[in-house]
Amino acid sequence: MNLIEILTQDYQRFPVNQTYNIYAENVYFQDPLNRFTGIKRYQQMIQFMTTWFKNIEMKLHNIEQKNETIYTQWTLEWTTPLPWQPAISISGRSELKLNENNLIISHLDYWDCSIWDVIKQHF
Repeated sequence: MNLIEILTQDYQRFPVNQTYNIYAENVYFQDPLNRFTGIKRYQQMIQFMTTWFKNIEMKLHNIEQKNETIYTQWTLEWTTPLPWQPAISISGRSELKLNENNLIISHLDYWDCSIWDVIKQHF
């Protein structure tokens, strides 16, 4: 199975049973809220999401590879466990850089909205 197929399946079942061995041990991750290095921190971030949010779904709209970079477009949705159960939606894109061993060494997420827009969705 190639990397595009693995990532497509990971997006479909996100955040459950992710394929972490496609990432380098020192993978760099960045999104509008987080910036860190290391696969353990990446796993902890996903565990945090599964602990605190409900009905998490990642909809993959496009995935393509150009040389050593994989580009994805997606929408992440979840329900925040507040009394009024707000449904949150963030569309965005990712750039995944690969090393010579075809492992992901950098995972950069870009949102199509601001952090403030996400906060406003809660109210």
